[in-house]
Amino acid sequence: MAGPHFLSFLIPESPPPPYSRYPMDFLKPTDCPDAVPSSAETGGTNYLAPGGLSDSQLLLESGAQSHWCVVAYWEEKTRVGRLYCVQEPSLDIFYDLPQGNGFCLGQLSAGSRSQLVRKVRSRIGCGIQLSREADGVWVYNRSSYPVFVKSATLDNPDSRTLLVHKVFPGFSIKAFDYEKACSLRRPNDHEFTQQPWTGSTVQISFVKGWGQCYTRQFISSCPCWLEVIVSGR
Repeated sequence: MAGPHFLSFLIPESPPPPYSRYPMDFLKPTDCPDAVPSSAETGGTNYLAPGGLSDSQLLLESGAQSHWCVVAYWEEKTRVGRLYCVQEPSLDIFYDLPQGNGFCLGQLSAGSRSQLVRKVRSRIGCGIQLSREADGVWVYNRSSYPVFVKSATLDNPDSRTLLVHKVFPGFSIKAFDYEKACSLRRPNDHEFTQQPWTGSTVQISFVKGWGQCYTRQFISSCPCWLEVIVSGR
């Protein structure tokens, strides 16, 4: 199924991301001793943004699938642009050409944007790379600012609230684990309990975090964020 393929072939494909397989507590540059450990940045959301997963779920249940994930881009509570179906093994999601080959967020128009959304959009830069590997889906932070990732397979699904992990520039995280997803029990996190296929969703926010350590409790308050729905290996 076709998606809004905004493509650029002005630069070669990005090299494989430098995967970091350290524990999540140490997923930060060694030259930043005062950085907050990712495990301390917790929090969930009890808001299910309208219109996102309903469309995504229809795609996942539509029969023959040539894509391995679907990406939706959000600005606060508004989804911007159409769903992007990913067929290639990796996808760059970036702000402006020619910062990658793949999903160009800068070309997505919206009726109106707040000053904060415009500011964060300008900082997305080279953004992230989604990469499908044998063990799961990895997120590589190609930008100059942190990204924040939340997924049911990153943590114990029986916990009251799933953790939000901070990924610094140049670092990677396995955002979705295939083996864990197969045996995943429905978590207590209110956001995920409302979703029809719990283990398949990964949430990623650019620049701004959310949860208990932030003024933004819910991802729907983040200026620019992604919903990645994994459909299979």
